[in-house]
Amino acid sequence: MENKVVVITGASSGIGKALAQECASRGAKLVLAARRIDRLKELEQNLSGIEVVSVKTDVSIEDDCRNLMEQAVKRFGRIDVLINNAGVSMRAMFADLDLAVVKKLMNVNFWGTVYCTKYAMPYLLKAKGTVVGVISIAGYVGLPGRTAYSASKYAIRGFLDALRIENLKTGLHVLVAAPGFTASEVRQVALTADGKKQGETPRDESKMMSSEECAHHIANAIEKRKRKLILTFAEGKLTVFLGKLFPTLLDKMIYKHMAKEPDSPFK
Repeated sequence: MENKVVVITGASSGIGKALAQECASRGAKLVLAARRIDRLKELEQNLSGIEVVSVKTDVSIEDDCRNLMEQAVKRFGRIDVLINNAGVSMRAMFADLDLAVVKKLMNVNFWGTVYCTKYAMPYLLKAKGTVVGVISIAGYVGLPGRTAYSASKYAIRGFLDALRIENLKTGLHVLVAAPGFTASEVRQVALTADGKKQGETPRDESKMMSSEECAHHIANAIEKRKRKLILTFAEGKLTVFLGKLFPTLLDKMIYKHMAKEPDSPFK
Protein backbone atom coordinates (compact mmCIF):
# COMPACT_ATOMS: atom_id res chain seq x y z
CA MET A 1 0.00 0.00 0.00
CA GLU A 2 3.01 2.26 -0.18
CA ASN A 3 1.81 5.69 -1.42
CA LYS A 4 -1.62 4.32 -2.33
CA VAL A 5 -4.56 6.64 -1.65
CA VAL A 6 -7.01 4.81 0.60
CA VAL A 7 -10.48 6.14 1.42
CA ILE A 8 -12.04 4.65 4.56
CA THR A 9 -15.60 5.32 5.68
CA GLY A 10 -16.67 4.87 9.28
CA ALA A 11 -13.09 5.64 10.33
CA SER A 12 -13.84 7.26 13.68
CA SER A 13 -13.99 4.01 15.68
CA GLY A 14 -13.83 0.22 15.65
CA ILE A 15 -12.72 -1.57 12.50
CA GLY A 16 -12.57 1.68 10.50
CA LYS A 17 -10.19 3.32 12.95
CA ALA A 18 -8.07 0.16 13.07
CA LEU A 19 -8.00 0.06 9.26
CA ALA A 20 -6.73 3.65 9.20
CA GLN A 21 -3.92 2.72 11.57
CA GLU A 22 -3.12 -0.48 9.67
CA CYS A 23 -3.04 1.17 6.25
CA ALA A 24 -0.95 4.03 7.66
CA SER A 25 1.59 1.50 8.95
CA ARG A 26 1.89 0.20 5.37
CA GLY A 27 2.65 3.64 3.94
CA ALA A 28 -0.75 4.59 2.55
CA LYS A 29 -2.11 8.10 2.14
CA LEU A 30 -5.44 8.31 3.93
CA VAL A 31 -8.80 9.94 3.38
CA LEU A 32 -10.89 9.36 6.49
CA ALA A 33 -14.66 9.74 6.57
CA ALA A 34 -17.18 9.74 9.42
CA ARG A 35 -19.88 11.92 10.93
CA ARG A 36 -17.78 12.58 14.05
CA ILE A 37 -15.13 14.90 12.64
CA ASP A 38 -13.68 15.54 16.11
CA ARG A 39 -12.73 11.88 16.40
CA LEU A 40 -11.19 11.91 12.94
CA LYS A 41 -9.07 14.94 13.84
CA GLU A 42 -7.95 13.17 17.01
CA LEU A 43 -7.00 10.12 14.94
CA GLU A 44 -5.08 12.36 12.53
CA GLN A 45 -2.91 13.57 15.39
CA ASN A 46 -2.02 9.99 16.26
CA LEU A 47 -0.97 9.23 12.69
CA SER A 48 2.14 11.38 12.70
CA GLY A 49 4.17 11.41 9.52
CA ILE A 50 1.23 10.20 7.42
CA GLU A 51 -0.48 12.24 4.71
CA VAL A 52 -4.11 12.27 5.78
CA VAL A 53 -7.25 14.31 5.22
CA SER A 54 -10.47 13.96 7.21
CA VAL A 55 -13.87 14.70 5.69
CA LYS A 56 -17.06 14.92 7.73
CA THR A 57 -19.35 12.50 5.94
CA ASP A 58 -22.75 10.95 6.47
CA VAL A 59 -22.70 8.12 3.95
CA SER A 60 -26.50 7.97 3.86
CA ILE A 61 -26.40 11.36 2.11
CA GLU A 62 -25.47 11.11 -1.56
CA ASP A 63 -23.96 14.60 -1.75
CA ASP A 64 -21.70 13.82 1.22
CA CYS A 65 -20.34 10.79 -0.61
CA ARG A 66 -19.75 12.80 -3.77
CA ASN A 67 -17.96 15.47 -1.74
CA LEU A 68 -15.81 12.83 -0.02
CA MET A 69 -14.42 11.60 -3.32
CA GLU A 70 -13.98 15.13 -4.64
CA GLN A 71 -11.95 16.06 -1.55
CA ALA A 72 -9.84 12.91 -1.91
CA VAL A 73 -8.98 13.73 -5.52
CA LYS A 74 -8.48 17.41 -4.75
CA ARG A 75 -5.88 16.52 -2.13
CA PHE A 76 -4.15 13.53 -3.70
CA GLY A 77 -5.19 13.46 -7.37
CA ARG A 78 -6.30 9.83 -7.33
CA ILE A 79 -8.09 7.06 -5.43
CA ASP A 80 -6.54 3.61 -5.28
CA VAL A 81 -8.60 1.89 -2.59
CA LEU A 82 -12.10 2.51 -1.26
CA ILE A 83 -13.04 0.70 1.94
CA ASN A 84 -16.77 0.86 2.56
CA ASN A 85 -16.78 0.25 6.30
CA ALA A 86 -19.40 2.64 7.71
CA GLY A 87 -22.32 0.80 9.18
CA VAL A 88 -24.96 0.57 11.88
CA SER A 89 -26.60 -2.45 13.51
CA MET A 90 -29.90 -3.18 15.28
CA ARG A 91 -31.43 -5.71 17.66
CA ALA A 92 -35.18 -6.32 17.86
CA MET A 93 -37.80 -8.71 16.56
CA PHE A 94 -39.10 -7.67 13.17
CA ALA A 95 -42.70 -7.79 14.45
CA ASP A 96 -41.79 -5.01 16.91
CA LEU A 97 -39.45 -3.08 14.63
CA ASP A 98 -40.22 0.44 13.45
CA LEU A 99 -39.76 0.51 9.68
CA ALA A 100 -37.76 3.71 10.06
CA VAL A 101 -35.00 1.57 11.60
CA VAL A 102 -34.96 -0.71 8.54
CA LYS A 103 -34.71 2.32 6.27
CA LYS A 104 -31.90 3.81 8.33
CA LEU A 105 -29.84 0.62 8.14
CA MET A 106 -30.36 0.30 4.41
CA ASN A 107 -29.51 3.98 3.90
CA VAL A 108 -26.26 3.77 5.87
CA ASN A 109 -25.07 0.25 5.15
CA PHE A 110 -26.29 -0.43 1.61
CA TRP A 111 -26.85 2.98 0.03
CA GLY A 112 -23.73 4.36 1.70
CA THR A 113 -21.73 1.65 -0.05
CA VAL A 114 -23.48 2.30 -3.37
CA TYR A 115 -23.04 6.09 -3.22
CA CYS A 116 -19.37 5.98 -2.26
CA THR A 117 -18.56 3.31 -4.81
CA LYS A 118 -20.37 5.19 -7.57
CA TYR A 119 -18.46 8.43 -7.05
CA ALA A 120 -15.13 6.67 -6.58
CA MET A 121 -15.53 4.44 -9.66
CA PRO A 122 -13.94 6.68 -12.32
CA TYR A 123 -10.79 6.98 -10.23
CA LEU A 124 -10.72 3.33 -9.14
CA LEU A 125 -11.07 2.20 -12.76
CA LYS A 126 -8.27 4.51 -13.85
CA ALA A 127 -6.01 3.16 -11.09
CA LYS A 128 -7.15 -0.47 -11.54
CA GLY A 129 -7.75 -0.14 -7.84
CA THR A 130 -9.76 -1.86 -5.14
CA VAL A 131 -13.26 -1.47 -3.74
CA VAL A 132 -13.96 -3.20 -0.43
CA GLY A 133 -17.24 -3.88 1.32
CA VAL A 134 -16.96 -4.72 5.00
CA ILE A 135 -20.05 -6.82 5.61
CA SER A 136 -20.52 -9.46 8.29
CA ILE A 137 -21.31 -13.13 8.69
CA ALA A 138 -24.85 -11.69 8.82
CA GLY A 139 -24.38 -11.16 5.07
CA TYR A 140 -24.15 -14.94 4.60
CA VAL A 141 -26.65 -16.24 7.17
CA GLY A 142 -29.70 -14.51 8.59
CA LEU A 143 -29.33 -13.52 12.24
CA PRO A 144 -32.54 -13.54 14.31
CA GLY A 145 -33.23 -10.23 15.98
CA ARG A 146 -31.15 -8.51 13.31
CA THR A 147 -33.33 -8.74 10.22
CA ALA A 148 -32.55 -5.27 8.89
CA TYR A 149 -28.84 -5.71 9.54
CA SER A 150 -28.69 -9.03 7.71
CA ALA A 151 -30.75 -7.62 4.83
CA SER A 152 -28.36 -4.70 4.39
CA LYS A 153 -25.29 -6.93 4.49
CA TYR A 154 -26.74 -9.45 2.02
CA ALA A 155 -27.53 -6.51 -0.27
CA ILE A 156 -23.96 -5.23 -0.13
CA ARG A 157 -22.61 -8.68 -0.93
CA GLY A 158 -24.92 -9.04 -3.93
CA PHE A 159 -24.06 -5.56 -5.20
CA LEU A 160 -20.31 -6.10 -4.96
CA ASP A 161 -20.38 -9.64 -6.39
CA ALA A 162 -22.22 -8.29 -9.44
CA LEU A 163 -19.80 -5.35 -9.67
CA ARG A 164 -16.87 -7.77 -9.66
CA ILE A 165 -18.26 -9.73 -12.58
CA GLU A 166 -19.03 -6.56 -14.53
CA ASN A 167 -15.39 -5.58 -14.20
CA LEU A 168 -13.64 -8.84 -15.01
CA LYS A 169 -11.89 -7.12 -17.92
CA THR A 170 -11.24 -3.68 -16.42
CA GLY A 171 -8.71 -4.57 -13.74
CA LEU A 172 -10.93 -3.42 -10.86
CA HIS A 173 -10.46 -5.53 -7.73
CA VAL A 174 -13.54 -6.16 -5.56
CA LEU A 175 -13.21 -7.60 -2.06
CA VAL A 176 -16.10 -8.62 0.19
CA ALA A 177 -14.80 -8.90 3.75
CA ALA A 178 -17.00 -10.64 6.31
CA PRO A 179 -15.74 -10.41 9.88
CA GLY A 180 -17.30 -12.58 12.55
CA PHE A 181 -18.18 -10.93 15.86
CA THR A 182 -15.47 -8.28 16.31
CA ALA A 183 -14.87 -6.05 19.33
CA SER A 184 -16.06 -2.54 18.43
CA GLU A 185 -18.69 0.08 19.26
CA VAL A 186 -21.21 -1.36 16.82
CA ARG A 187 -23.27 -3.18 19.46
CA GLN A 188 -23.31 -0.27 21.91
CA VAL A 189 -24.83 2.01 19.28
CA ALA A 190 -27.05 -0.66 17.69
CA LEU A 191 -30.65 0.46 17.35
CA THR A 192 -33.56 -1.01 19.26
CA ALA A 193 -37.10 -1.51 17.97
CA ASP A 194 -37.96 2.19 18.23
CA GLY A 195 -34.64 3.46 16.89
CA LYS A 196 -32.93 4.28 20.18
CA LYS A 197 -29.35 3.16 20.82
CA GLN A 198 -29.24 0.10 23.04
CA GLY A 199 -26.25 1.52 24.95
CA GLU A 200 -24.68 -1.71 26.16
CA THR A 201 -23.32 -4.66 24.23
CA PRO A 202 -25.15 -7.94 24.85
CA ARG A 203 -21.99 -9.94 24.18
CA ASP A 204 -18.60 -10.46 25.86
CA GLU A 205 -16.39 -8.19 23.76
CA SER A 206 -13.21 -9.58 25.36
CA LYS A 207 -13.78 -12.95 23.69
CA MET A 208 -14.08 -11.49 20.21
CA MET A 209 -11.50 -10.82 17.52
CA SER A 210 -10.01 -7.36 18.05
CA SER A 211 -10.61 -4.60 15.52
CA GLU A 212 -6.85 -4.43 15.01
CA GLU A 213 -6.56 -8.10 14.07
CA CYS A 214 -9.56 -7.77 11.78
CA ALA A 215 -8.01 -4.75 10.05
CA HIS A 216 -4.72 -6.62 9.58
CA HIS A 217 -6.51 -9.46 7.76
CA ILE A 218 -8.48 -7.06 5.57
CA ALA A 219 -5.33 -5.13 4.59
CA ASN A 220 -3.61 -8.40 3.68
CA ALA A 221 -6.58 -9.41 1.54
CA ILE A 222 -6.46 -6.05 -0.26
CA GLU A 223 -2.77 -6.46 -1.04
CA LYS A 224 -3.32 -10.04 -2.24
CA ARG A 225 -6.38 -8.93 -4.24
CA LYS A 226 -8.61 -11.62 -2.78
CA ARG A 227 -12.27 -11.74 -3.80
CA LYS A 228 -13.63 -12.60 -0.37
CA LEU A 229 -12.52 -12.83 3.23
CA ILE A 230 -14.41 -14.67 5.96
CA LEU A 231 -12.95 -14.17 9.42
CA THR A 232 -12.98 -16.34 12.54
CA PHE A 233 -13.38 -20.09 12.38
CA ALA A 234 -16.43 -21.12 14.43
CA GLU A 235 -18.59 -18.03 13.91
CA GLY A 236 -17.26 -17.36 10.42
CA LYS A 237 -15.89 -20.07 8.15
CA LEU A 238 -17.69 -22.97 9.84
CA THR A 239 -21.01 -21.12 9.86
CA VAL A 240 -20.84 -20.38 6.13
CA PHE A 241 -19.79 -23.97 5.42
CA LEU A 242 -22.66 -25.45 7.45
CA GLY A 243 -25.09 -23.10 5.76
CA LYS A 244 -24.25 -24.68 2.41
CA LEU A 245 -24.51 -28.31 3.53
CA PHE A 246 -26.92 -28.32 6.48
CA PRO A 247 -29.03 -25.16 6.31
CA THR A 248 -31.90 -26.41 8.51
CA LEU A 249 -29.50 -27.57 11.21
CA LEU A 250 -27.67 -24.23 11.05
CA ASP A 251 -30.94 -22.33 11.50
CA LYS A 252 -31.54 -24.15 14.79
CA MET A 253 -27.93 -23.67 15.92
CA ILE A 254 -28.02 -19.93 15.22
CA TYR A 255 -31.37 -19.52 17.00
CA LYS A 256 -30.08 -21.31 20.08
CA HIS A 257 -26.79 -19.38 20.07
CA MET A 258 -28.34 -15.93 19.65
CA ALA A 259 -31.09 -16.63 22.19
CA LYS A 260 -28.40 -16.90 24.88
CA GLU A 261 -27.62 -13.19 24.65
CA PRO A 262 -28.61 -11.17 27.73
CA ASP A 263 -32.03 -9.57 27.21
CA SER A 264 -32.47 -11.45 23.95
CA PRO A 265 -35.69 -10.38 22.18
CA PHE A 266 -36.53 -14.07 21.66
CA LYS A 267 -36.04 -17.32 23.57
